[in-house]
Amino acid sequence: MIKYNKKIIAGVIFLSLTFTGCNEILDEEPRTNYTVEYFNTEQGINQGVTSLYRHLRMLYGNGYFMSNCQNGTDESTFGQQADGNFKELDMSGNGNITPSTFPPSMVWNSVFPYINTANGIIEKGPSFGIAESLISEARFFRAFDYFLLVQTYGGVPLDLGSGELAFNIAPSATSVRNTVPEVYSKAIFPDLKKAIENLPASPRVTGGVTKNVAKLFLAKAYLTYGWWLQNPNDIPTYPEAARTDPDGHNAQWYFQQAYDIALEGINNPGPYSLQPTYYDVNVGSNDRNSECMLYADHTSSSSYYNESDPVGFGSGWSPDNFAAWMQTWNYTNIKSSKSSTTWDAGSSVQRAATQTLGRPWVRMCPTIGVIKNTFADKTNDSRYDGTFVTSYRGNWNKEATGLTNIPVLYNANNLPVQPNDPILTFLNDDSQTPTYPSGAGQSGVGAGTLPGRADWVIAPNGISRMVFPGLWKIGTYRTDNGNGLGFPNAGLTRPFNAAKFSEFYFIAAEAAVKGASGAMSARDLINVIRARAGKWKFNNAQNVTYTADNSAAMIAATPSTITIDYILAERSREYYGEFYRWYDLVRTQKWQEYAATYQIGGSNYGDHTPQTVTRTIQKFHYLRPIPQSQLDAMEVSPDIKAKYQNPGYN
Repeated sequence: MIKYNKKIIAGVIFLSLTFTGCNEILDEEPRTNYTVEYFNTEQGINQGVTSLYRHLRMLYGNGYFMSNCQNGTDESTFGQQADGNFKELDMSGNGNITPSTFPPSMVWNSVFPYINTANGIIEKGPSFGIAESLISEARFFRAFDYFLLVQTYGGVPLDLGSGELAFNIAPSATSVRNTVPEVYSKAIFPDLKKAIENLPASPRVTGGVTKNVAKLFLAKAYLTYGWWLQNPNDIPTYPEAARTDPDGHNAQWYFQQAYDIALEGINNPGPYSLQPTYYDVNVGSNDRNSECMLYADHTSSSSYYNESDPVGFGSGWSPDNFAAWMQTWNYTNIKSSKSSTTWDAGSSVQRAATQTLGRPWVRMCPTIGVIKNTFADKTNDSRYDGTFVTSYRGNWNKEATGLTNIPVLYNANNLPVQPNDPILTFLNDDSQTPTYPSGAGQSGVGAGTLPGRADWVIAPNGISRMVFPGLWKIGTYRTDNGNGLGFPNAGLTRPFNAAKFSEFYFIAAEAAVKGASGAMSARDLINVIRARAGKWKFNNAQNVTYTADNSAAMIAATPSTITIDYILAERSREYYGEFYRWYDLVRTQKWQEYAATYQIGGSNYGDHTPQTVTRTIQKFHYLRPIPQSQLDAMEVSPDIKAKYQNPGYN
C-alpha cells in the first residue's frame, strides 16, 4: 500500500498550530517527531487531531498547488518567469503533464499520511475515552482528503496496508486502488454523515470544523458524485467501474440531496454568515470572518507556531502561504523621473508588504478573457475591484527607499506625481487606446500614456505574461510595517481559505440546474450572491471609501434561466484565484470547452498584441497522473505498475 517511514507514520513532523479568538487554543506540546508508540497515548491522539488542521498548510496557500488548480484553465496561464511547474500545466505545447510533473502529484503525496493519522484517531480514540465529537473531526478530515483525492485521480486506495480505513504501522510496497463509487460509498459519505451527527454547531477552537462545515462538503460531494454518475460528456474513469451507485441511487437523487443539505446549511448557519460586501470577505484586516469556514491558518506572532520566520525570507514552500506571489508581476521595475527637465529614473513603486503589492514571482497571469469577459461588469459588480490590483501607487516616501525625502516625481506625460498617487493603472476597458513605447520605455515596463494623465496605463488587450493586474484578494497583509516597506519577502501570515459559507448557495444553485427542487430556485440562490456583489464599501482602484448599493442592477441583469455556464461564470467571479477552477471545470466536464484557447500578450516589456494560444486537452486529462514517486516505491511487476497508472500517462 502507501509506503511510509515508521518514524512519521502518523503523518506529522510539527504538530502544533495556533488558533486565536474567543475559543480555547490547541495547546498540545509540539514535537519534532511522532512515533507509533506516542500515538498509543491519549496525548498522541489529541495531538493527532491538531496535526490534521496543520496539514491544510501543505496545499492551501502553496503556489505550486495553485498551478495545479488554476493553470491550464480559462482563468490563468503561465507568466514570464514560469518554469515547467507552470508551463506543463498550461497544456499549450510547452511540455506535457507526466507522472513526474510536480504540481499534480501534490495531493497524493501530501494527504495519505494524514489519512493514516485520521485512521488511527478513529480506531484508537474510543479506547482512551476520546469524545466522538473530537473523533468526528478526524472523520471529517479523512473524508476531506479522500474527496480531494477522488476528484484529482479517480479511484484511490482505501487500504494503506492493514485493511480498508485501518491504521497502518507496517510499511508496505504494494497498493490496490479502489473504484470511485467505493471511495465515495465507503469513506467520504459515511465519514461526513457521522461528522454531521457528532460535530458541534460552533467550533471548539477558532477555525475548527463544525456540523455546517461537514454539511458543506457532503453537499459538494453529493453534487460531484451526481455528475460522475451522469457523465454527460463520456469522460473515462479509472479504475474502470460501472456508472452505477452501490446504494442503488441515481444521479438525480444525489443532486437533490446536495440541494437539500446545502439549503439546510443556509437556513441553519450556526456561527457562519455572508459578509456585507465582497470587500469585507477578502480584506486582510477582516481575516477569519464569519464567511470563512475552514482555512490553513498562519500567525505573525511566532516563528514556532507559524513554522517559518514571519519577518524572514520566505522559503516558497509549504507550510508557508505564498500563493499570492505566483500572480504578482515585477511592479518594482516601474519608473518615474526625479527631474522635470531630464529623465532621471527612480523606482516609484517599491516592494512592500501590503495587500496590493508583495513579493513578485511572475509565475502565472490572468488571461485577457478573464479581464474582458469574466469580469466584464466593473461598475456595478464589486468583485473585479475586490479581486485584482489595477492601480499601483507611489510609495517612495517610505523609509529606506533612497527617495524618502523627495516630495514629487515626474511620470507619464512628464506630469508630477506625489506619494500614494497612481503611477500605473490597468484600464477597465479598451475604449481608449494608449500610446505604447517600443520595449520597456520610460515607464520601465512598457506601459503607455493617454493625453492629460500622469499615470502610465495599460488596456485589457495590452496585458501580457510580463505585466498584468495583480491578485489583491489573497495578497500580503501585515500590521507591523510602520513607516517602512515591511517584510514583503516573508511568507504571508494570513490564513488561506479552504471553504466559504457562500459556496452553499453555489452548490444548491448548481444542483437546482441539474433538476433538484425546493424553496429557492437557482436564480434565487445566485441572486443572493450577486446582490451582495453589487454592494460597495471601498474602492481599491481609487483607494477611497466608496459606498454604493448596485444590488438591484445586479439582480436585474441576472438571466431568467440559470445554466451551468452561468454558474461557472459566477463561480469564477466569486472565487478567482482560490484554487477552485480546475476542479469546477472537471466536475462539470467543461474543461476542454472553456480552456481550449485563450489570449495573452508576449513575455517581453512592450508586448501588447494579444496572441491566441491553443491548448491540447484530451479526455484522459480529466484525471491527473499517479505520481511517479508512488510507482517507484511499489515493489511489483512492471505490468501491475502500468495498470496502476491512469490511462494516457504510461
